[in-house]
Amino acid sequence: MILLGSALTNYPVMSLQMGGKVGSLAQPLVDPATLTIVAYTVDGSFANDTTMLLRLADVREMSELGMIIDSVDELITPTDVIKIQRLYELKFHLLGMPVQDKRGRRLGKISDYTIETGNFVIQQLIVRRSWLHRLNDAELVIHRSQIIEINNDAIIVQSQAETKKPEQKATQPAMSSGEYVNPFRKPSQARESIKSDERR
Repeated sequence: MILLGSALTNYPVMSLQMGGKVGSLAQPLVDPATLTIVAYTVDGSFANDTTMLLRLADVREMSELGMIIDSVDELITPTDVIKIQRLYELKFHLLGMPVQDKRGRRLGKISDYTIETGNFVIQQLIVRRSWLHRLNDAELVIHRSQIIEINNDAIIVQSQAETKKPEQKATQPAMSSGEYVNPFRKPSQARESIKSDERR
């Protein structure tokens, strides 16, 4: 399922153990080598204002209610996992990053992006044009296959940038869950899930 990255801003993080919300998604942790989101920082009431992150690999289910995890113990600090620590210290922020073509022409800055919720790979970059070019096209949509290079200063793309807007959007993403009863579902949904498991 394709989803705008901005749709996950302040997205709830729900704990099965606590039976409620433990925080909200904040900043995505993007691996610039693969343009994949591997984790999110989580806003919440944590001891000593410690920065906590949620690895997407630790999410049990994603639904309209939020990211569902087993317990708050799934949240980690930036130094708990070496790869996470490296990406966190890299401080790579996709939003607001300049985009230019291989001829050096400035196309604008990234205002949003689309992701595939199955693997959280960033599929398209939505580029907001400068005032000078906004009369013709307010936005450019650039597919990941058009990206030539990502460096410290800008994202370099092919000269012929795609200009159509994303064709697929979703406002209520869902990911398949494991074989367990989700207490955050409505009673009717939970009963249907149990009956489905019994028929297997």
